[in-house]
Amino acid sequence: MNKIVKIILVVVGLAGAVLWFMLPERDAPVGEATQNAALNGMFWITYILLAIAAAASLTFSLIHLFANPASIKKTIFVVVGFLIVVALGYVLADGTDVSIPEMADRGIETSETTIKRIGAGINVFFILVIIAVEAMIWGGVRKATK
Repeated sequence: MNKIVKIILVVVGLAGAVLWFMLPERDAPVGEATQNAALNGMFWITYILLAIAAAASLTFSLIHLFANPASIKKTIFVVVGFLIVVALGYVLADGTDVSIPEMADRGIETSETTIKRIGAGINVFFILVIIAVEAMIWGGVRKATK
């Protein structure tokens, strides 16, 4: 199996190298460059490799998760905690951070719901940052007191 993976990696690497030399020149017009078959081929290789990596990561994570019942309990705890943080972030977002007519004047059609969702995402980010910093501080304090 390892030899097969190495052979596939060499083939993909060679295909990428060939496509690299087929890319348009630096002074090519943008419209022509974006329609280049070599560029599209490189994007497809990237998408395929990304899909393989994501599928392998998800597969091995699920195998490891179901191998140990204690890890299922921890995973459920973390997922519920994350959902609570998302709900809290949505509740804290008010949806009036940006003027909707001003956004429409700039050509960005939006609604109060969209603005509230963006605000919720920002709130969730900051809540998770605070949790991460507190966890690092707690870990450092615990380690120092032992």
